[in-house]
Amino acid sequence: MGEIENNMETKHNMDAIAENNENTIDSMDTIIKIEDLTYTYPGAAQPTLNHVHLEIEKGDFLAIVGNNGCGKSTLCKVLNGLIPHFISGTFSGNVWVEGENTKNADVGTLARKVGYVYQDFENQIVRPTVLDDASYACLNYGMKDYEQRGREALHQCGLEGREDEYIWQLSGGQTHLLALAGAVALGPEVLILDEPIAQLDPGHADRIYEVLRELNETYGKTIIVIEHHTEYIADYCKHVLLLRNGQAAWMLPAREALARVEELQESNIFPPQVTIAGFRLQKNGRLTQTQMLPTTVEEGREAMAALSYAGGKSPKGENVPQTAAPEPSEKTVAQFKDVTVSYRSVKGEPHTVFDRLNLSIHKGEKIALIGSNGAGKSTLMKMMVGLLKPSQGIVELNGTSVKNVKPEQLSRQISLVYQNPEEMFIKDSIYSDIAYAMQVRNVENWQEKTEELLKRFRLSELSERDGRLLSGGQMRRASLAIGVALNPGILLLDEPTANLDIATRKEIMRTLSDMKEVTDTVMIATHDMQLVCEWAERIIVLCQGQVAADGTRDEIFGNAALISRVGIRPPEIFTMGQALDRRALCYTVDEFLDAFSCEGRQEE
Repeated sequence: MGEIENNMETKHNMDAIAENNENTIDSMDTIIKIEDLTYTYPGAAQPTLNHVHLEIEKGDFLAIVGNNGCGKSTLCKVLNGLIPHFISGTFSGNVWVEGENTKNADVGTLARKVGYVYQDFENQIVRPTVLDDASYACLNYGMKDYEQRGREALHQCGLEGREDEYIWQLSGGQTHLLALAGAVALGPEVLILDEPIAQLDPGHADRIYEVLRELNETYGKTIIVIEHHTEYIADYCKHVLLLRNGQAAWMLPAREALARVEELQESNIFPPQVTIAGFRLQKNGRLTQTQMLPTTVEEGREAMAALSYAGGKSPKGENVPQTAAPEPSEKTVAQFKDVTVSYRSVKGEPHTVFDRLNLSIHKGEKIALIGSNGAGKSTLMKMMVGLLKPSQGIVELNGTSVKNVKPEQLSRQISLVYQNPEEMFIKDSIYSDIAYAMQVRNVENWQEKTEELLKRFRLSELSERDGRLLSGGQMRRASLAIGVALNPGILLLDEPTANLDIATRKEIMRTLSDMKEVTDTVMIATHDMQLVCEWAERIIVLCQGQVAADGTRDEIFGNAALISRVGIRPPEIFTMGQALDRRALCYTVDEFLDAFSCEGRQEE
C-alpha cells in the first residue's frame, strides 16, 4: 500500500512539473531557454523563426551570426519581450529568461532581465546630459537610488568622469557606451547588442568590446552580440550561434565555429581572413589537416611560421605590389579652399572639425575617405552637397561656389546617399521614392527612367514595397537608385557596406563597380578597409581637421607611422602578411597566398 502511495505521489509530482513547465527553467546554469519557438511577422508568407530550440548558459559571451534576414534581430527581440507584446504576429512555443516565461511577463519587467542596445542606438539617448540619461530608466521605475545606479553603470561602461557632459559632446563610440550604460543601470543579467561596431572606427570598436569583456568577466553578465565582424568574435566571444533558414543550425565554441569555413561562407558569413588563408593552405597541402585553423593573427603567425615570402603578384603577373593609381582627369569637379568648419558648443569652446582644409577632387576618380569617428568624413560630404556651410573658406562644384546655392539646386550635379538608408525613403513605395526627384523637377520620361533604375538595381519585383520594410541589402540598393535618379556627376556614399553579410556586401560591391555607367565620380566614406583596398583608386585620410595622407593603398597602409597616428587599421590579412614578412603588402587572401605560397587564385 505504501508503495502504491509513493507511486501516486511521484505521479502527482511529475504532473505538477509538467503543469508548471512553461514557467520554469530546468537548469540553474541555464539563463535562457527557447523551446519550439516559431514566429511569423504580420502579413508574411513564411515564419522568420521556425521551431527554434536553444539554451544559453549564464555567463556566456555569445555571438549570433547568419545572413541578412535570417532572424537574428527577431530572435533577440523575442528575448526582451518586444515580440510578441509590442510587435504583433503569430507566436508559438516558449521562451524563458531567468526562470520567467516571456509570454507571462510584460516588457517593463523583462527590461530588468534583458538589456538591449539597438543598431540605431542614438534613438535610445533621451536626456541632455550623460548622468541624466544613464539614470533615466531607473528614475522611470521609481528607484530611489536611480542616480547612484546611473553612476555605477557609467563606471562599468568606461564613462566615469563624463557625468556632467552634454550628450552631443560625446563621440560615436562614447554615445554607444552611454546607450549601453542606460541598459546596464537597470541591473539585467543579460545584455544584447545588435551590430555594436558596424559604424565605428577600430579604436572605438576595440573599446566597446573591452567594456563588454569587463561586464562579462568581472560583473558576470551574459553577453549576446549580433555580429558580422568575425575577427572580433575570435578575440572576445566564447560561443557562436549560427541561424539558418529561421532555425538554430548549431551553437559551438568560438574557435571551433570559426573553423567551419565552408559552412559559414555558405551562410554568407566572412570567417576571419587569417582562418580563410589557413583553410586554403590546408587544402593545397601547405598546412597539415590535423592542425587547428588559426582565428587570430597571433595564431596565424605560429601556424604559418614555415611560409616564406616569394613576392607579390599583380593581376598581370609582375612580382611587384600595386603602387600607382590611374592618372586623374585634369578637370577638377570639387574643390575645398582654406575651409574651416566649427560647431558652436553650449559648454566649452567651439569644436573645430576642419581648419583651413585644402582638397581637390577630379572627374572620374574612385575615392575612399577614411579616418576615425569624428574626423569629418560626413561633414565634408555635407559641405559638398550644400547641407552644411563652412565658417570660412570656399567650397566649389565645377568651378562655382556652393555658398549661396540651395541644396536642391545642386542635386543634378551631386548626390549623397546617407549612412542609414532608411533616411532616403519618404514615400510608401520604392517606385515612388525613386521617381520623386524626377517628378518634382518635371524630368521628361520619368516613368521610363524609374523603370530602368528599378531594373538596373534589381528592384523591379520590390517596386511597390515600402523601403523601410526591406532587408538591409535591398535598402542599400534602393537608396543607391534614389541617389543616381538625376544622373549626378558626383555620387557620395556614407558607409555603404555597414551591417551587411557577404552576399549583400558583394552585391553592393558589384553595384559600385557598375557606377561608371551612371555617374563619373564616386566618393565613399567608410571604415570597411576591405572595401577600400578592393575598390578605391585614391585614398584620402582625414585627421584632426586636415588631410593626413592622400595616395594609393600601398602609400597609405605601407606607412606604419601614419596608421598608428590616425587610428586606422588595414585588413587583417595585411597585418598577417606583415607579421610574417615586412616586405609583404597583401590586401586580400588571394594576394597573401600569391605572396607566400605561389598557389593559384580562388574567390575569397
